[in-house]
Amino acid sequence: MLDVRKLLAQRPLLFDGGMGTYYKAKPGQECEQANLTDPEGILAVHRAYLAAGADAIKTNTFSLPRLVAAQQPGWEQLADAGWQLAAKAAGETGAAVFADLGPAPDTENLPAEQVYLAVAKRFALLGARNFLFETLSAEDGVLEAIRALKQTVPEAFVLVSFAVLPDGYTREGRYCAELVRRVAQSGVVDAVGLNCVSAPGAMRALVQQLGDAGLPLSVMPNAGYPVVARAQVRYQGKPEYFARELSRLASEGVRILGGCCGTTPQHIAALRTALDALPETLPAAPATKPAAAAKPAVETDDAFLRKLRAGQRVIAVELDSPKDADLTAYLEGARRLQAAGADLLTIADCPIARARMDSSLVACRVHRELGMNVLPHMTCRDRNLNATKALLLGLYAEGVREVLAITGDPIPTAERDEVKNVYQFNSRKLAQYIVSLAGEGREMPSPITVFGALNLNARNFEVELRRAAEKLENGMSGFLTQPVLSAQAVENLKKARETLGERAKILAGILPVVSQRNAIFMENEVNGIHVDDAIIQKFEGLDRAAGEELGLEVSVQAAKAAAPYADGFYLMTPFNRVALMERLIARLRTEVTG
Repeated sequence: MLDVRKLLAQRPLLFDGGMGTYYKAKPGQECEQANLTDPEGILAVHRAYLAAGADAIKTNTFSLPRLVAAQQPGWEQLADAGWQLAAKAAGETGAAVFADLGPAPDTENLPAEQVYLAVAKRFALLGARNFLFETLSAEDGVLEAIRALKQTVPEAFVLVSFAVLPDGYTREGRYCAELVRRVAQSGVVDAVGLNCVSAPGAMRALVQQLGDAGLPLSVMPNAGYPVVARAQVRYQGKPEYFARELSRLASEGVRILGGCCGTTPQHIAALRTALDALPETLPAAPATKPAAAAKPAVETDDAFLRKLRAGQRVIAVELDSPKDADLTAYLEGARRLQAAGADLLTIADCPIARARMDSSLVACRVHRELGMNVLPHMTCRDRNLNATKALLLGLYAEGVREVLAITGDPIPTAERDEVKNVYQFNSRKLAQYIVSLAGEGREMPSPITVFGALNLNARNFEVELRRAAEKLENGMSGFLTQPVLSAQAVENLKKARETLGERAKILAGILPVVSQRNAIFMENEVNGIHVDDAIIQKFEGLDRAAGEELGLEVSVQAAKAAAPYADGFYLMTPFNRVALMERLIARLRTEVTG
């Protein structure tokens, strides 16, 4: 069998092309099932690619990590058959075989690391020594699995390849240059690259964004972009164009080339001819521009952040956007809060998954008309990556420089037949994506500052703190907490300050309780809120005016208790009672913040 390392030292390595889009599986059947149901058909595909001139072929096992993560039985038989078919075909020509592993979902029961390792070890037992981890959106779990694999099979050659959109980001919002750099620096990977999603021209442009990884670079684009014709997905990229673009990459130093979705033996044959026509001496690595992350973004500067960084306690006030299309009363409320001394206006993103006027559009209008700093909440529930990026670019253009990234309340079960959750990523990955958009050569010259949520009332606060630490590692600058309405919440706030340190800017949540009914409802029906029984009892028998007075006093005392551990306060307006918030801001300015 071909020695991959020796070949790469001499010339570029040519992989095969797409399997799933070339082999016509039966309706409703995974392509990998054909390893058992139609082995001759799969063997014929392998042989066609080898006849086209491929130096290496992939096992027909792309979806195995997903099957393992779902704990579906029978994956071992698919792996065994997939390896045997590829090895049989390669044995006829002396080509290399790569055990092919697609992305593994990270589930609660089975982390991605364990999934990758289980599949890789199965292949190693079968005799595999070359491994391809492909079409990844992040490196989560894969490096740990490779490290463990190499303890068992130290001679293994491992290629890690990411699926990157033409804008340079994966579907999880990770920037390609950062991913390639992290993998290259791991010390356990032998080659790194890009595959799928993008067409040859776009992928050639992506290569220019990568820094010198110090490893052989792999490029395996799609034939083109998919179109639907007669209820079938087709790729229209021509073999001649594919070969021309990839041979240019080879002449510029890319050492591993092949095809992904939509490519056929005709594409690989054309590329083989083009590669054979290149000079014998080629660059060892592409001449690329330095990775964009090498030059940091210009620091964002506005009145709210200046005050926060200077150690002055800030006051942010949340005012829910309208349920209808009339913004008149809302803007008046925002003006009053600004005049009362609020440093920042926060706008929730359809709380409890009920539609309101879009938080980001409202934020833009407030910032434009009032010049007020705004913090729109941005959930992962309703938008995919494209919609999220489009919205962030619009916010930046409007001068909005802060967002609150949250996963978001799920849509009620009864409505899921008509309205679907998206959840392409969680709040930590969203924060990482937002931060990655800023920098030299990126979409934003200065970053949008990202805040997150911190639930002081979580049943297991240690887990909440671990998540908060992960959020900081992923680019968040601070947190807005759930309401402080109990002694335990104050104690947890203290613990958060001690654990997270001064780098985390924490705004303690203050929500005025205005009646006993209001307190009982929040205690029993609002996730993340805990109201002490003593507070609930104090409101018994009080009318609206008396309830507001008591709510004001309870809020001031809560703020005083939280003040030693907070960088400011996050005030939540109950029932749009702006007048109450004006009074609360005045009390806090006089008695707490100075």
